Amino acid sequence: MNLKFLFNSSDQAYTVFKYPDFKNFIAARVLMTLAVQIQNVTLYWQVFQITKNALSLGMIGLSEALPALAVALYAGHLADKMDRRKIVVVSTAMFLFTSAGLYFLSTSYASGYLTNNVWPIYLTVFASGIARGFFRPANFALMSQLVPRELYAGSAAWNSTFWQGATVAGAAIGGVIIGYLGVQSSYLIALLLVALGLILTYRIKPKPVPEQTIAYSLRESLAIGVKFVFGNQVFLGAMALDLIAVLFGGAVALLSVFANEILFVGPVEFGFLNAAPSVGAILAATYLAYKPPLKKAGRNLIFSVAGFGICMVVFALSKNFFLSLIILAISGMFDSVSVVIRSSIMQLLTPENMRGRVSAVNTMFIGSSNEIGAFESGAAARLMGVVPSVVMGGSIAVLSSLVAARIAPKLRKLNLEH
Repeated sequence: MNLKFLFNSSDQAYTVFKYPDFKNFIAARVLMTLAVQIQNVTLYWQVFQITKNALSLGMIGLSEALPALAVALYAGHLADKMDRRKIVVVSTAMFLFTSAGLYFLSTSYASGYLTNNVWPIYLTVFASGIARGFFRPANFALMSQLVPRELYAGSAAWNSTFWQGATVAGAAIGGVIIGYLGVQSSYLIALLLVALGLILTYRIKPKPVPEQTIAYSLRESLAIGVKFVFGNQVFLGAMALDLIAVLFGGAVALLSVFANEILFVGPVEFGFLNAAPSVGAILAATYLAYKPPLKKAGRNLIFSVAGFGICMVVFALSKNFFLSLIILAISGMFDSVSVVIRSSIMQLLTPENMRGRVSAVNTMFIGSSNEIGAFESGAAARLMGVVPSVVMGGSIAVLSSLVAARIAPKLRKLNLEH
């Protein structure tokens, strides 16, 4: 295979990297994702070591998700009225502050000033959730101001590729750091990564504030953003499909059960199972950077959700480790197609002066669906059994794609090629 084209800067797929602001954006995205993953791994490890209570782990996700959802709509409103780059810088600086707080808290636990009280950790995570709530809408809206419109699909694919890669690497690196250097060093490294991400974000040039032809009140502005999404069959259909697939179709929260009680494998194989969806997603997103799925995009989105659901059903019924590994990787590929198309829809079909609010609604749809989906998986497994619950979830994802194809013809016929 000739790999020379991968390094040819004139190649269409690499055109986005000719724009310095996009390069700074992606580099900051990688550093921030690494930091978040390292910090999350450390948080879950440290809190469980302190409490020895599985419920305390669920409180971590809840402490971050609730404030992020609470401020999401207002954050979207601000992203459409202010310099989005400034909002990203300020929210990143706030995340830097909370990362520093976690580092100093870890020194307090190590020195004995704090013992079994984990509420300071939850409060710090709560503050980071507020930062995340403001960061997401502004960051997504900012990306569309960094490259020309014809490169939106490519920028979305590369953004997904680097995010998936950093997610896998960050989780693995976090475990290694904890094992060899300890919790304090892990928090310190995450803090340094956030600081570097902040510097790169600051290097992005200030962007113009989106033009608003009519001055709306806060309430009117928020209502317009919500109505735009819920009144648009394409947006609502795409977001609903993704939400249903994540809520009901995922099996990530139950992988430890499958590894121990169904596939009968050890911790190393369990690690491979966890990494498989992200590996598949990285491969697919890299390919989509060269071949964006814009032609018949709606049909491709519906097929990808159906394919994801089928993969979950096959995974649930599999008793062979290698088959399960391959199926999880394929599910990651389908998920990556869905992510790239949904991101392209939002970038291409959203008016420039509404990107923040539309992204905020998307955040409320998708932002905490992983945490809620994990709870749904656990509850369904307890009621029905592990295998039946995953089969049911995958079947619901397939059924939702069939329903969308039937009742959302505008989404089914969507073509983003032109």
